[in-house]
Amino acid sequence: MNDTTFPNPIEPAQQRVRTAWTADELLAAEFPEPRWAVPGILAEGVNLLAGSPKVGKSWLSLGLGLSVAAGGRAFDTVAVEGGPVLYLALEDTPRRLQTRMRKILGGQPAPANLTLATSCPPLPQGGGEAIAQWIERNADARMVIIDVFAKMRGPSAPGASAYDADYAAVGRAKSLADHYGLAVVLVHHVRKAGADDFLAEVSGTNGLAGAADATLVLKRARGQADGVLHVTGRDVDEAEYALRFHSAAGAWQLLEGPATDHTIGDTRAAILRHVRTHPGARPKDIADALPGLDPDTIRRTCSRMAADGQLTKDTKGRYFPDLDTKHEDLSAVSHLSDRPATTTDEGNQ
Repeated sequence: MNDTTFPNPIEPAQQRVRTAWTADELLAAEFPEPRWAVPGILAEGVNLLAGSPKVGKSWLSLGLGLSVAAGGRAFDTVAVEGGPVLYLALEDTPRRLQTRMRKILGGQPAPANLTLATSCPPLPQGGGEAIAQWIERNADARMVIIDVFAKMRGPSAPGASAYDADYAAVGRAKSLADHYGLAVVLVHHVRKAGADDFLAEVSGTNGLAGAADATLVLKRARGQADGVLHVTGRDVDEAEYALRFHSAAGAWQLLEGPATDHTIGDTRAAILRHVRTHPGARPKDIADALPGLDPDTIRRTCSRMAADGQLTKDTKGRYFPDLDTKHEDLSAVSHLSDRPATTTDEGNQ
């Protein structure tokens, strides 16, 4: 990977993949499942990974590259199929990369399947061809990581709108991903100002997320987790994953259970766990089951959790983990609890 330009552009995806059918042909066609770099999280196609500066995107990206190249466990949890990975660390030096790899590997041998480069021309100026040539030399390649995307996107077409420029920039990476059927990860930044929708936090126009097959936003969390990875995409279910960063090992670990179990304080987490297994519990029930917590604290916390959308509350003062459970007949869910269903109203305890 150097500044040499390559004369032959990669073939467009449609030269290898059929793009038109009659309706009956399409309905009868059989398509392979997407190839997953990290099952359930990173599929083939363009994956836009965004986060604030210093949130740990590069540690996460390098850790994923090492795991997939070695065929180990991503996030210390998810088993992945091994294969060649290209990691373009365009803001790092070889010394820094070596230091980070030694920390993550912890004495384990480095995978020969991971190729690292600290320079590459922009995608429209030879970078796409350089990446394509690497993939051609590694036919079973699993993933390409570009850290950071801003270094590779290249100039915009004269007169193009900001949206069109962003869409076209991601589209260049998408042509590689679609043509070769592998995951391309574009590391990017988020805006300084937060937003209710995590997709709106991605820096730039909606053209970036619109062109990407999946968008992942790494955010710092409050509570027991160090971060939450928000994921949505065309082939991946929308989800939130709680992560813990082990600074001594430079590694992100996926935590078990819903992200909300790890991103809220200890008191709320204990209440949520109890209500999840005992839907319809009242504050008094929770206090009896959690003697280490003050009943008044439980009552106030339940009320605040309902206001924050972490619990739902019915007119009889009973708390539920979600609306679906609340709307079921209580007798249908009482088997989850040690207590029988009751219609007694104990008020808003």
